[in-house]
Amino acid sequence: MSKGRVLVKGPRVQNIGYRLFLLNLAGESNLTGFQARNIGTDCVEVLYEGGDQEIREFVEKVKESSPKEAEVSSIEFKEYDGPVKRIEVFRSEFTTMQLGKIVEIGLEMIGKQDNSLSKQDSMLDKQDKMLEKQDRMLEKQDLMLGKQDGMLGKLDQMLEKQDLMLEKQDLMIEKQDLMLEKQDAVLQRQDQMLEKQDKMLEKQDTMIEKIDGLGAKVDNLGVKIDGLREDLKSMLDRRLTTLERDVALIKNRLGIA
Repeated sequence: MSKGRVLVKGPRVQNIGYRLFLLNLAGESNLTGFQARNIGTDCVEVLYEGGDQEIREFVEKVKESSPKEAEVSSIEFKEYDGPVKRIEVFRSEFTTMQLGKIVEIGLEMIGKQDNSLSKQDSMLDKQDKMLEKQDRMLEKQDLMLGKQDGMLGKLDQMLEKQDLMLEKQDLMIEKQDLMLEKQDAVLQRQDQMLEKQDKMLEKQDTMIEKIDGLGAKVDNLGVKIDGLREDLKSMLDRRLTTLERDVALIKNRLGIA
């Protein structure tokens, strides 16, 4: 029976199942003794024992194969003459150790799952509150929509009334246009009468200019009259009356029948 020691080194040779991989190789090679351990953070040490043929087979397999996730820098085979555990004993111990790790990992996972479930419960509570708030928001939006419908109805009524007002204003503007036409005719006749009295009105040029100015103002009223209400019509009537009175007064002073 021969013994030996091998050191497998590399940046990724631990916590990837390398020892189990080597244990399986030792079993396939029918070694009688085997044990493995991690050294530091980048080394796996293996002690092995068996017949010469079995050891040669094991060594070749170790050189030629490794776990898929492994990153190996070097494999060193060294002489060894110390004790080596029987492969069955190490397998049992290793299995027990691995089961213990599995239990620890399982407990850790259960703890994380409990925390996750607690967080999910908290999230569900918050989501329920958010849904309640959204329901209240929807109710308020429905109320707002109802009020907006009422406002739209009132706006429609206002538009109808405004249409009626515009129609009446159009009628008023038509009547005002007729009045302006009549006023223009009156002014034309007055101009004809004044032309016949040119010689008599030489001394009254200033008064005639004022009369002409009044006529111009009356003409300007015709341009601005659009959109005026009933009160503007009354004011226009008063001004026209005043104008006619002034003209009559001038005629009386001039002795015109």
